[in-house]
Order: sequence, then structure tokens, then C-alpha cells
Amino acid sequence: MNDTVAIDQTIQAQGAQETLLGLRRSIDNIDAALIYMLAERFRHTQAVGELKARHDMPPADPAREAQQVARLRELAEAARLDPDFAEKFLAFIIKEVIRHHEAIARKSAAPGAV
Repeated sequence: MNDTVAIDQTIQAQGAQETLLGLRRSIDNIDAALIYMLAERFRHTQAVGELKARHDMPPADPAREAQQVARLRELAEAARLDPDFAEKFLAFIIKEVIRHHEAIARKSAAPGAV
């Protein structure tokens, strides 16, 4: 291999490394935005859980959940994201929200709860 080829390969490798770092920075920014969005979402679902507990409403709402699954599957398709993945992700979030709502309901039903 001559020196010119080796230099070209080194430059290409450095360019690929710089591109990789740039892509990873973008991914890191998106991950940070996702975390903040999830935190905001859970603040709202926490308020929903408190409202449900105050008014003796059930922690889960299967009809609402089914609507959300259908809605997010459509959004996923429009965004060219695998709808099955989107549904699994939403199912994980819904499971966690219901767990929080059940905990809030137990806490509010406890003797001496305000």
C-alpha cells in the first residue's frame, strides 16, 4: 500500500469518526429530551391519579388505553416508526402509570389520609 492510499484511508477514518461523534451527540440530545418529556408526562399522570383517588375513580381506564394504543399506532406509522414498538413502549408507560395511580389510591384510602 502506498503512502497516498494510507493517508486517504486515515482521513476517511477520521471523517467517519467525526460523523459518528456528531450523530451520537444528536442521539444524546434526543435522549435528554425524551427524559424531560417523560418527566412532564408523569407529572400530569400523577395529577390524574390524585384526581381519580379523590373521586373514587378506578386507576385504570381500559377504554382510554385502547384509544391511546390506536392513536399512537397511527402516529407511529405516520412517523415511520414500527407501530408494534410504539405499542410496547406505550404499554410499559401505561403499566407504570396504573401502578402509580394504585399507590395514590391506597395512600388516600389509608386511615388518616387527607
